[in-house]
Amino acid sequence: MSRLKEHYRENVVPQMMREQGYRNVMEAPRLEKIVVNVGVGEALQNARALDHAVQDIAIITGQRPIITRAKKSIATFKVRAGNPIGVKATLRGERMYDFLDRLCNIALARERDFRGVSPDSFDGRGNYTVGLREQLVWLEINYDSIDRARGMEITIVTTAKSDEEGRRLLELLGMPFARR
Repeated sequence: MSRLKEHYRENVVPQMMREQGYRNVMEAPRLEKIVVNVGVGEALQNARALDHAVQDIAIITGQRPIITRAKKSIATFKVRAGNPIGVKATLRGERMYDFLDRLCNIALARERDFRGVSPDSFDGRGNYTVGLREQLVWLEINYDSIDRARGMEITIVTTAKSDEEGRRLLELLGMPFARR
């Protein structure tokens, strides 16, 4: 069992039950999945860019990502329906907890001028999204092997019913929110 999952079961759930007044352990919010998404707009001109993005996300997440394709044609961007435009990986279970642990404790700390993540990036249903400017903040990525810096969007999906519940869950799991 991962270190973060153990911490969740032994410390976070009892704390949430005390604070929120839950009567059952199953009422406490939990992580459902983490989705790592990278948009690769240059894949239209350079097919190798997509291969590099797939390789980077596979190294970071520990699983092979899927290639996302355009749903609609947009003439202004020279995009046709079905063109590959990004990659994403959906993490669940042990991989999800390991990834969140590395995100909170290693990757975010390596971000330039890091003062904490925004506490306002919740979607109204307790899910949180954070964006990273480059994949170099991950220790697994070798600086010499990347073709160019690519940002990524990380969405943490929880079973929380409100943003406050989701924020408290992530705080207890170690997410470094910025102070207001």
